[in-house]
Amino acid sequence: MSFVTTKDDVEIFYKDWGPKDARPIMFHHGWPLSSDDWDAQMLFFLQNGFRVVAHDRRGHGRSEQVSTGHDMDHYASDAFAVVEKLDLRNVVHIGHSTGGGEVARYVAKYGQPSGRAAKAVLVSAVPPLMLRTEANPEGLPLEVFDGFRAALAANRAQFFRDVPTGPFYGFNREGNSSQEGVIQNWWRQGMMGSAKAHYEGIKAFSETDQTEDLKSIAIPTLVLHGEDDQIVPIADSALKSVELLVNGTLKTYPGFSHGMLTVNAEALNIDLLAFAAS
Repeated sequence: MSFVTTKDDVEIFYKDWGPKDARPIMFHHGWPLSSDDWDAQMLFFLQNGFRVVAHDRRGHGRSEQVSTGHDMDHYASDAFAVVEKLDLRNVVHIGHSTGGGEVARYVAKYGQPSGRAAKAVLVSAVPPLMLRTEANPEGLPLEVFDGFRAALAANRAQFFRDVPTGPFYGFNREGNSSQEGVIQNWWRQGMMGSAKAHYEGIKAFSETDQTEDLKSIAIPTLVLHGEDDQIVPIADSALKSVELLVNGTLKTYPGFSHGMLTVNAEALNIDLLAFAAS
């Protein structure tokens, strides 16, 4: 297994597949999952001649279950540790959900200053800010995220069963067929990680204001979002993000869920490939 040690001495697990001289794509996963959530994309891009890289966020998957650093700044710094170790250049960074926030912070703070980031994709992503505030009245109230924390602390295993069974993939919508393997794989990934990292990660993905990150991103950025996303509502995320990006493009998908990268992988992969190869 491959690991990189960060500046604060944390072991981060990563995958690095494909020819080392091929164009690299780096994937950033959502909460509370792992790099395994990108299987459908990594295999697809590998078959299309790319080098594919993905890591498990600190406290998630196979990375070290440390007590500290469960915030966007550390997430971005950890991603840069992987990029530096592999000496990745001209990289396309693709982030889903919390991973989209990680990409925004990474590109703004590390990717552009180092000249290593070429393009970015924010898929069902949390920026600019999920929490309802006076300046962000369309956001979700704090009580929603307090409910997440309470459910996780009370019975994480059950909470991690309820989320994919219901709103994450839209399996709670009439006419949508539930996929047991997808649900079990979500649960498996979540339960591999640390309860502390997942608990504190809720604050990271809900309360981090990434307005300035988005404004500072100059590289071409594609924003993809499902119009029936019940986890990260489109009106307070993608529709705002594309207005803040100086070089952003928006594409939305009627009826698609937060987990569209998995249950609608064929459609998403075609659009991701067109952007990465353009």
